[in-house]
Amino acid sequence: MNQSVLKAVNLNKRYTLGRGHEVWALKDADLNVEKGTWLNISGPSGSGKSTLLAILAALDRPTSGDFFYFGENLSSANDVRLARYRKDKIGIVFQEYQLFEELNALENISMPLVVTSMNKKQRQEKAMTLLESVGLADRALHQPRQLSGGERQRVALARALVHNPEILFADEPTSNIDKKAADMVTTLFQTFKEQGNTLVIVSHSHELAEAAEQQLHMEAGRIQ
Repeated sequence: MNQSVLKAVNLNKRYTLGRGHEVWALKDADLNVEKGTWLNISGPSGSGKSTLLAILAALDRPTSGDFFYFGENLSSANDVRLARYRKDKIGIVFQEYQLFEELNALENISMPLVVTSMNKKQRQEKAMTLLESVGLADRALHQPRQLSGGERQRVALARALVHNPEILFADEPTSNIDKKAADMVTTLFQTFKEQGNTLVIVSHSHELAEAAEQQLHMEAGRIQ
């Protein structure tokens, strides 16, 4: 029997806007993701996809409901515990890359390792290995502004993988890049999954959806 790595039970997220106006971004969401599964989340803009991803990645807290990591309820965990979950267990690839503009590609990738016991040389060696894996060894000293959108996304992906996460979250990872770069990112996702890891991807891409074993569609904050 496969082991559940992520589970959500009756998750809700409410935002209060001006003059007490409330918006429910997530309503009664239930899901179960088994270890080693690729889950693709689709749905129109504003359907709650990114909100669900943010809660599962501990970037936001639900208004109510529970979410579990290997059976541990993280919904009410303190900030220290959630920070440890983000640092040690997951990697995140954002739609807008979120690279440090003043750092080069090698430094961007090695940055998450600063809080580990690795020395600078070890951090750089690991970052370079990942740069090679995404086909960007010759761009190691380039800053983000000197890279194309596809190259920046591959640097962001390498950074997300630098601490060997068990789960990789990605929000529209191929929406701003060309097909060649998108195909390379898809291949890297497949390699990550083949190593026994778990993927949770928000995407409208048919290619990413076809590669995923588990599909989830959202409408108006609800899982359909």
